[in-house]
Amino acid sequence: MSEGRLDGVEALLEEARLMAWMPSPAERLRLREAAGLSRAQVAAAVGVGRQTVANWESGETDPQPPGRGRYLKLLKGLAEIHPAPAPAAPAPVAESGTPYAPAEPTTPQALPSAAELPATAFRPDGLVVQGAPEPCIRCGVVTPFKATDGRSLHPGAMCQPSLVTPSAAIAPPVTQAPAPAAPAHPSPVLSPVPARVPSRPQRRAQSSARAQAETNTLITGAVHEELERAEGDADAALQALVKRAIPDVMRLFEETRATARYQYTAYPSLPDILHKPSKREPDQIWEARPNFHHPHYSLKAPGDIRVTALDANAAYLSALKCWLPIGKLEHHLGDDGVDAKRSGVHLITPAPWHHPHLPDPLGDREEPGALWITDATLRLLLRLSGPKYGLIDAPTVHESWTSGATENFLDALRKVLAAARDTALAQDDSITEGYVKAMYSKFISTMGESIHNREIQRPDWMHIIHSQAYANLWGKAYKAHQAGLEVIAMMGTDELHVAGDWRQVFAEGRGLAQMKIKRGDAKASGEYTVGQVAR
Repeated sequence: MSEGRLDGVEALLEEARLMAWMPSPAERLRLREAAGLSRAQVAAAVGVGRQTVANWESGETDPQPPGRGRYLKLLKGLAEIHPAPAPAAPAPVAESGTPYAPAEPTTPQALPSAAELPATAFRPDGLVVQGAPEPCIRCGVVTPFKATDGRSLHPGAMCQPSLVTPSAAIAPPVTQAPAPAAPAHPSPVLSPVPARVPSRPQRRAQSSARAQAETNTLITGAVHEELERAEGDADAALQALVKRAIPDVMRLFEETRATARYQYTAYPSLPDILHKPSKREPDQIWEARPNFHHPHYSLKAPGDIRVTALDANAAYLSALKCWLPIGKLEHHLGDDGVDAKRSGVHLITPAPWHHPHLPDPLGDREEPGALWITDATLRLLLRLSGPKYGLIDAPTVHESWTSGATENFLDALRKVLAAARDTALAQDDSITEGYVKAMYSKFISTMGESIHNREIQRPDWMHIIHSQAYANLWGKAYKAHQAGLEVIAMMGTDELHVAGDWRQVFAEGRGLAQMKIKRGDAKASGEYTVGQVAR
């Protein structure tokens, strides 16, 4: 047999030995925690995702190739370093089922010798009598039987359970003071208080906190790594971080899924409406991108109406909080696919918009008739057609492609990135801030049909998140209008131009819930004047 075949046989035998040794899920968890390793560290060493390691430790799945061999070798080595503790010997149990408490450690006082023990005698019923009758140290009832230290103690199960107290233990004799007399009415048995087990929400919160701490470490670790590699050159480090943003955010996404309750489909079969006819042509989904300019005001008309261009901070990051379909899209006719717990895309005929002073929630659309929109846009239209707003008639839904959905699918990822962004802003850390922005923006832009991200293909998610950003901006415009501001323009995901005291409506700052004056455009100051045109 050739040497190559022998190597193959040895590899198979080693795999079989490891498989035969495979520890239980609880032992897998114990070994990792005993070594002080995180799931992220084990996943990186084994070559799998953090969620996979979590599944192996919970018993949801068993280790499978290609990472199984490396994982079992790691556990084998950890077991040699951290062997399982020997099982504790069971406490002796009386026939009544009441466990005897173990003896307390003896004092330096020597135990009585055999010569000092009372003489042994037998009763007519055959039981051994070892000395003068005295109260039993366990139950207080007088008995002639003795323990090895000479004190009175009922043998076997002769103590009555109702008289046994949890504190009854064979303690060393006390010579400083005489033993107290047995109480006339012994206290009832007190059951030991069990350790409080955390509830499921508490366990989920604890697990989520641990996962967030680990994912935060991934972000800070990447920044430090690139800064060291760039020898402190901030610009070079940021460029390197932007280049690695896609694989990094996908790893972060997988890490945040460790405590998630929903399984998702990364590569579902998609209807034709979600496929691009060619690389240069878009698919058929209309995202409702706004490009609104108030018809009664003009930049060219002379006037002195002062306008402020506002910027909504991290609009795409906030839009990760949206209803996303988690499974394969299913086709429905009419409004059968419209449900609060479902999400996807819908073919609708919209009602006309009769409010020129407000942006159209469908965006700057020129072609009339039916169109495919996302669930985020449909939810906005349905809200505006309800009794609270009453701004538009409900759209007519012709057909839908939807799946069961959740609003919290990307919430863990959003919270991790938002926390990292907040910390970076507080520390004036422009490198981490730019890195985080690159991660969430590239995560959204490449989750469709992209050659830059092969780990997921959900163009429906991409469209829904884009539409959610536009819907969020529309909500800010409506809030400004209701507060008495004039909405002059609304464009893209984050640009809102208003006339009036905007600081009475929006908090100023760089936080997710705040607005700031837009900088860096043609109007560098973010403030300008417009004129009013004839109505």
